Amino acid sequence: MGIPRFFKLPKNKQFSYQPLYYDPLKEAKEERRKRLEREGTVKSDEGFTPRISRGVMREYFRKEQVARKQSNIRLIVIIMVLLFIAYLLIFR
Repeated sequence: MGIPRFFKLPKNKQFSYQPLYYDPLKEAKEERRKRLEREGTVKSDEGFTPRISRGVMREYFRKEQVARKQSNIRLIVIIMVLLFIAYLLIFR
């Protein structure tokens, strides 16, 4: 038998865990994938298929290399023009 009290004591705080990085889209995608595997419409060993093909990536990097070369040539031409102007100003 306890001592009678005039005031009620507060209840203990309850711990509620919420994941820090919860992604509902990822969970829905995983659930759909598992459901399709159970139904047999999708093979589980198919793996990942990229949206970008190798040819597209090669073309992108090739364009990048061409742009870099053009930029370097432009820089060399600008430096040569500036040196020529400096030569005219100094030795004139």
